[in-house]
Amino acid sequence: MFYYLEGKLLLPEMNTAVIDCGGVGYRLTVSGSTRQEISSKVGQTVRLYTVLSVREDAMELYGFSTEEERLAYEQLTSVSGVGPKAAISILSALTVERLNKAVLTGNVKSIATAQGVGNKTAARVILELKDHLAKVLGMKAEDLPDVPDGGQDLGDALNALMVLGYTRAEATAALRKIKTAGKSTEELIKEGLKILSKA
Repeated sequence: MFYYLEGKLLLPEMNTAVIDCGGVGYRLTVSGSTRQEISSKVGQTVRLYTVLSVREDAMELYGFSTEEERLAYEQLTSVSGVGPKAAISILSALTVERLNKAVLTGNVKSIATAQGVGNKTAARVILELKDHLAKVLGMKAEDLPDVPDGGQDLGDALNALMVLGYTRAEATAALRKIKTAGKSTEELIKEGLKILSKA
């Protein structure tokens, strides 16, 4: 509906901003990054790129200081279980660049620093966005962090270790030290945790 709003900045608060556009005040929810970017521009003309969220009980307008941050928000809200509030929380904890790096390297801990975002949600963000993000950034398969070869049990063990807060690189390195043949997911997780606890 709106691509961006441009007008005089009024009343920047903790997570909202009001922009006066031709005598109409638009209240937008903003991320910590956007708030920091515009906080010194009260009374000045600013441009915020927008996304309109429509629910049964309300309509809410979200504003971003850059098109890249708006795109990141749209990607985050495409993830199962990630709503507008969680997406804004993630973008308040991480810049777009840091978020991209966390997704591509499987850094669950970094994403889970966002308020209200747990390890399971962070792992889901990585799982659902990594391949898409790599494609958008023009990365080839060999450019991505290494993942151990193996069956379903090994893949499940890798994901479980990431949910527990280890980075993809840490979990991969630990699993590569294990003789995986014939071992269940539970056994792989236990041995992986032993190795990681000694690191």
